[in-house]
Formats: sequence, C-alpha cells, structure tokens
Amino acid sequence: MFFSTLEYFAKEDEIVPTLVIMRHGESQANRDNIFTGWSDVALTEKGISQAHQAGKIISKSDIQFNDVHTSFLKRAIITTNIVLNEINQNFIPEHKSWRLNERHYGGLRGKNKLAVKAKVGAKQLKVWRRSFSVVPPLLKNRDEDPRYDRYGVKIPLGESLQMAQERLIPYWVDQVAPRLLDGKNQLIVAHGSTLRALIKYLEDISDEEIPNVEVPNGKPIRYDFDDHLNIVHKQFMTDK
Repeated sequence: MFFSTLEYFAKEDEIVPTLVIMRHGESQANRDNIFTGWSDVALTEKGISQAHQAGKIISKSDIQFNDVHTSFLKRAIITTNIVLNEINQNFIPEHKSWRLNERHYGGLRGKNKLAVKAKVGAKQLKVWRRSFSVVPPLLKNRDEDPRYDRYGVKIPLGESLQMAQERLIPYWVDQVAPRLLDGKNQLIVAHGSTLRALIKYLEDISDEEIPNVEVPNGKPIRYDFDDHLNIVHKQFMTDK
C-alpha cells in the first residue's frame, strides 16, 4: 500500500531503506530499433548524456548508497560507472551478475522491430515483446561466451519475461533484499525487461497489466520501504 507524500515525509525521522533502479542510457540497438537481449552493444552519445543526467538527478537527492548492482552487459556497466562518478560514490562496492542481464530475445535478436512487425503483424509483435509468459522464437544453437562459461551459466536460447524474472528474483532475495533489510541503500542499473520483471514482483502487478509497464532509458525510479520491505513511497526522480 502506498502512503501519500505528506504521510511519507511525516515519517522522515525513521530509518527507511531506499532502492533506486534505472535502465541504462540509450544503446545503439535502442537507437536502431533492434532486438538486443544478451548481445553486448555500446551506448550512443545520447545514451551517455542520459547517464550523466540521471547521475545529476540522483545526486540532488543526497542518497548515500552502500552498493550498486548491474549486469554483465557493457551498456549497463558503462551507465553505472557514469552515474557513480556523477554522484561521487565511485568507492561503493559494485556487484555484477548475469541474473540482471536483459531478457534474451532468442531468434528475434538482431532483427529490426518494424521489419518483424511487417512480417508477423502488430498483435504478434506485441505478444512477443510485452507479454509475461510467451516465449519468442528460440535460437537453434546456443551461444558460447567465456564470461558465462566461467560461472557455469548456459546462455538461453530465448526467454519470456517470466523466465527472466525467475532468474532475477533469486538475486533480489539473496543479494539486494538482505542489504535493504539492514538499512543499506541500494542502486540497481540494469535493463528494460529485467527491471519490468522486478517492478512486477515488487508491486505485485498482474500478468494482464505488466504489458503496460514501461521503463524508459536513463530515468531513475526511487522506492522507499518500511522495515519489512513494504513499499511506502515510489517516485520517478526528476531534476525538479
């Protein structure tokens, strides 16, 4: 249950753990409207600018983070480093996990979304992109990558959002939630789909409603919790 802003600030003398989540800045694939997933693509100049701006916005909140969590993909890692520099918190522990990687789009990877729409229709494209349980067309062969081999992780042939959530939530339970319960503020810089999966879990959003949830590039979202990790306040952070 959400409290009003007045109720929240009336409780400001209490220790309230804070989580900030944000999607990386615009990537080259975002710019070109291409399905990406686990492919490792760079940020655009716009994406770099978005990361700097997000860092400046977060800095104004004066939140002191204890940890930052990100994926194995450089668009999220570079965004993380820019944000940490902007908030002057480069010193905090940085945790990287494949569990925070973007959803794997399988056989859609590398394809232009408009071209896919022209081929299969807008309805089918929306189901593949936005639904919770539907799996996209799978790759025929599994990719190999030493960054995952060293952890014994098999790269998926494709994932639904539900499958991405199933690999994400153990990381939340083991690595993020316990730190928040200890009163330690946490920052997560990840990807559109994995953050949608996390938001669905945190806010108990239904399978029918999750297609309507969007996480824009470079826009930080703040959650404040009580000591049982119930959400007491949610805010899309801006420069105002």
